[in-house]
Amino acid sequence: MNFFFEVTLNLLSGFGVTLLIFAATLVFALPLGLVLSFGSMSSFKPLKAVVKVFVWIIRGTPLMLQILVVYYGPALIFGWGFLERVVAVIVAFVINYACYFSEIYRGGIQSISKGQYEAGQVLGMTRSQIFFRVVLLQVIKRIVPPMSNEIITLVKDTSLARIIVVEEILKVAYDYTIKGTIWPLFYTAVYYLIFVGILTLLFGYIEKKLNYFRV
Repeated sequence: MNFFFEVTLNLLSGFGVTLLIFAATLVFALPLGLVLSFGSMSSFKPLKAVVKVFVWIIRGTPLMLQILVVYYGPALIFGWGFLERVVAVIVAFVINYACYFSEIYRGGIQSISKGQYEAGQVLGMTRSQIFFRVVLLQVIKRIVPPMSNEIITLVKDTSLARIIVVEEILKVAYDYTIKGTIWPLFYTAVYYLIFVGILTLLFGYIEKKLNYFRV
């Protein structure tokens, strides 16, 4: 019984790191993704091309590879010191998920008919007023399902942090496994399932609240 409590406390500690990676990624990737989406829709063609190529590269390569590059790259290429492990993971996750979020934003924004922009202009509204007062709620309504899917995927992707020995929950469980105790590895599923279940209920609630706004 004492061993069970020891494992539970250590897994909780590892899950705290998992939550840190998850929360930091959302805080920085959500706004960065919106910026990238505007860049990919820019009328300035050089900027649009650069953003599209960048997003293509990030979406076309494995997240694990990006973590390794962010962590080892500065030291091996430029001779700088290694980044702190958790910082490196967060940077890699933010860049990766910002690119995925940008495509979701872009799809949502471009799905709004041009007639709504034109109607706003006829009423004397500026482009920013049209976007924030007319378009934004419709975009949110449309992107909640794909965005919720990406965010739930993020929960599970945090386990990739172990590749550079970040002590997230799966790394903690794996340390017990190599010592001859495998059940902590399966025990981690409880943490993931509870967290994903909470997120699923939360996004279901958000979708229900947005049902009044039909597009």
